[in-house]
Order: sequence, then structure tokens, then C-alpha cells
Amino acid sequence: TSFKSHLVLVLHSLQYFYTGSSGLTAFPEFVAVGMVDGVQIGYYDSNIQGIVLKQDWMEQYTRDDPDYLERLTGRAQGDQQWFKVNIGILKKIFYQIGGIHIYQLMYGCEWDDEDDSTDGYLQFGYDGEDVISLDLKTLTWVAPVPQAVSIKRRWNEDKARLQFNKYFLTKQCVDWLKMGLVYGKSTLQRTERPRVSLLQRSPSSPVVCHATGFYPDRVVVFWRRDGQELHEQVDPGEVLPNHDGTFQVSVDLNLKAVPQEDWGRYECVVQLKGTEDISTPLDPSGITIPIIIGFLVPLLAAASAVVGVFVYQKRNGETLLQH
Repeated sequence: TSFKSHLVLVLHSLQYFYTGSSGLTAFPEFVAVGMVDGVQIGYYDSNIQGIVLKQDWMEQYTRDDPDYLERLTGRAQGDQQWFKVNIGILKKIFYQIGGIHIYQLMYGCEWDDEDDSTDGYLQFGYDGEDVISLDLKTLTWVAPVPQAVSIKRRWNEDKARLQFNKYFLTKQCVDWLKMGLVYGKSTLQRTERPRVSLLQRSPSSPVVCHATGFYPDRVVVFWRRDGQELHEQVDPGEVLPNHDGTFQVSVDLNLKAVPQEDWGRYECVVQLKGTEDISTPLDPSGITIPIIIGFLVPLLAAASAVVGVFVYQKRNGETLLQH
């Protein structure tokens, strides 16, 4: 099977996650996180009242633009107040008094460096539920909950704002993304080959093809038998981050009905852009027992919240990577 038939298009991404909360004493009432290609680049919360840069190359960016952090901090502090006001509005719309409530925004853009195509997204949510989002294909707002229907209608009538959102997500955001890729090239555009192991918890357990230490995270791992890719007997896993900024993934192969003398017909294939395929034949004598994987780390909590605020009034301001 050819490489291109498996590996998805490599997209670069710039994402922002804003989270406002009410009723939580152990969590900041406002948090903002910026990420390029899944790597956190900056952080702000209402407790520290300042921007924390998370990558060395962002320090170089601030040296080239000395006023950057001051401008960005002012913008984040303004957004903090904006979120606080809107949580109060949301409570009224949803007929709520007191309690714990979470108000979120996710927006960003993607760029395919092979065909130069772009895409963007803008999503809002409240208490873990999608509230309203922008459909860029139709350039209309979509509201999955009845409380947001009237807002959707009003926003869809604002054609100028819709055009601005389209420009912001498909042009301005993409320009910031490309700039981030230039500054962070040595980190974001590096390639690290995976280490591949075949593991098994017990003789009756599935055989696990475990690839770890690779970067970027856009990897494809699959099993083949006699040179043909397997779709049955296979349980693909999720790509997870390691503590050192690389990634790992495991793909299980169920061999309960396969005699051990036939195991040699199987192989695990790992594909990562920029490297040759790694093929590991299934040799019973080379399987590690037991499997112990103790270095999994959770995804960034702020980035796992994928839907955002209810009231959107994007201003001509700056985000964590605006020039």
C-alpha cells in the first residue's frame, strides 16, 4: 500500500482557547491558551494577570516586537472582563441563579503547506454544550440550542461582520500561523522518527504495535498480513503526547484465532511524513511481555475544551501571535 493512500494531508494549525468560569474558587475565572501545531505557545489567566510564553522562539518574537507583550496583556485583560459580563448574560438567558458555569471560545485556522488551502473555525459554548458556531462554507451561524436561535438570526443579518470573520479566519489568522512557523521552524517543523515495539500483556492478549517518540503527531500505524492491510482484527488507538513534546500511539492486533506458526505473515507499518516507512515483522520471540507504559500524560486541559463563548464580538485586536 502506498504512503499517500494512508497518510492524511499535513495541516498546520493555529488555535486559541478561552475559558471563563463562575462559581469555581480553585480555578481562575478566565484562562486563555494559544497553540501552533498542537504546541502551546502562550498562556494567560486572571490570577497572574500576565502573559507567560511557553516556547523559546516566542522570546525571539518579542525581541523583534518589543511592545508585543504589553499590547497582548491589555487585550487579554479586556477579554477577561468581557467574559465575566457575558457569563452574567448567559445565566439570564438560561434562567440560572448561582452554581458553577463554564463559558468557552475556540477559534483558529488551518493551512495545508502542500496545496496552500486554508480553513477556519469559530465555536462557542456554555456549560459543555455547543451553543453557536460559524459555518464558513455557507458563511452563516448555526445554533444547535433554542436559546441561541434569536442570536443566530441577528448575527446572520450582519453581513459586514460575517465577511470580517471570513477574512480573519482564512487570511489574517493564516498569516499569523505562517509567521509562527517561521519563528518556530526548528521546533515545529522538525521530524523525529518513532521507536517501534511489539508488546503483549499476556500470551492470550492482543499484540500491540507501540510507536513512540515521534514528531509531528500526524502518523499512520497499521497492520499488514501477506502485504495486505488489515481492517479486521485491528483496534487503532489515539495519538497521545509524551512528556518531552513527542507523541505515541498503539494499535492492537487480535491473534486469538491465528496459530503462532502463522504470525510471521504479519507486520506492523508506521508512516510519518519525511521519513521512510518503518516495517516491523511479527516475531513471537521479539515480543515484550509484559507491557508497561507509564509515561502517558494528559492532553492540555485548556485545549480539550473545544467550544467557546456565546456572545462574539471579535475586535481588531491581537491574539497570542499577532504582529
